[in-house]
Amino acid sequence: MAKILLVDDEPEMRFITRKMLEKAGHTVVEACSGEECLARLEEELPDLILLDVMMPGDDGWEVCRKIKSQDRTRGIPVVMFTVRTEEEDMLESTSSGADAHINKPFERDELLGIISRILGDTG
Repeated sequence: MAKILLVDDEPEMRFITRKMLEKAGHTVVEACSGEECLARLEEELPDLILLDVMMPGDDGWEVCRKIKSQDRTRGIPVVMFTVRTEEEDMLESTSSGADAHINKPFERDELLGIISRILGDTG
């Protein structure tokens, strides 16, 4: 299964999402801010990044742009996840370079389906 970098400033959301991902067999590394996410990427490269939009400091879209602008990290798929559900929010996710956008709250199967589709898993 995949190593996933989970980035969210809300501890409860990280806990719930981590449990979903681990139960599905994924390894989860956490970060609580965009800055911590970028620092973790200096240490190790995950298979996928699950990135919250609304965080203190740089928002997730800005962090995604930074990830996609660096040769070392541009190939890592990024899934934005957010409570922001307007069409312009989804367009911003796309323009920032994200590979997918999922709205909070999400269902476990929805999240795992997006991850499987992006990583090319056949089940």
